[in-house]
Amino acid sequence: MLKVIAVGDVHADWPALWAALRAASCLDAAGRPTPPVLAGLYQVVLIGDLVHPKNERAYERLTGLHRFDVRDRDHLLLAAREQVRELERLREYHAAAPHAVHLILGNHDAAVLSLDHVLGTGGGLVHVEFDPKRGGTLLPEGLRRWMEGFLRELRLGSVQFAHVSPLPAHAIYDDLFYSDPSSKRWFRETPEYVRQAGLSLGVYGHTQMPKGISINRDAGLCLIDALHARQYLELLLDPAAPDPVQGVRAMPF
Repeated sequence: MLKVIAVGDVHADWPALWAALRAASCLDAAGRPTPPVLAGLYQVVLIGDLVHPKNERAYERLTGLHRFDVRDRDHLLLAAREQVRELERLREYHAAAPHAVHLILGNHDAAVLSLDHVLGTGGGLVHVEFDPKRGGTLLPEGLRRWMEGFLRELRLGSVQFAHVSPLPAHAIYDDLFYSDPSSKRWFRETPEYVRQAGLSLGVYGHTQMPKGISINRDAGLCLIDALHARQYLELLLDPAAPDPVQGVRAMPF
């Protein structure tokens, strides 16, 4: 039996991530994996989008600035520096238990690696702190190599963890991905994709759940972009069982 702790899109909300891992007994006082994680009894899954705060207020919390200005190069460099520090901390956590800590590549993470797309919000904020052509700075090479190794999906038996959906096309963050609205709608319009993929359960992020984690047992679907609601997902799994999901619940922290 495994306990899986799955955390939704981080978007540089590092205090919330560390608090969730502490609450799940996955992070000790020194910031390292706890004995159950080191033993592989607890599996930690981060569903993607580690970088890029979601809005200007989140950038201000990250940087300590009274008003974040994306046009100010010093502000961009500060936002990049703060994220780099925490990414380094997460890399050390991952390196201590790579068999039990799994990192999914989100589209925001991929954008930082490729610089092919400038991502932003409906309010006009753009995420350019890691784009030197727009006043930012490149991600350090060590972090780049680490993030290039992130997974596109993780499967534990018939349970899948991916950033967007069970569709392979939704794991390729190209021009088609950004022009296709289905990445934000599929779970409402075609939730049967999970069962059609032969999965007993699919766990995804990418689309924020305003009211917290959404669990649809009939469709075999969990949507966990809910770190803002201070929730993570806890699964009890027996990967060898015909129905591996022995328990699933949203956990507050």
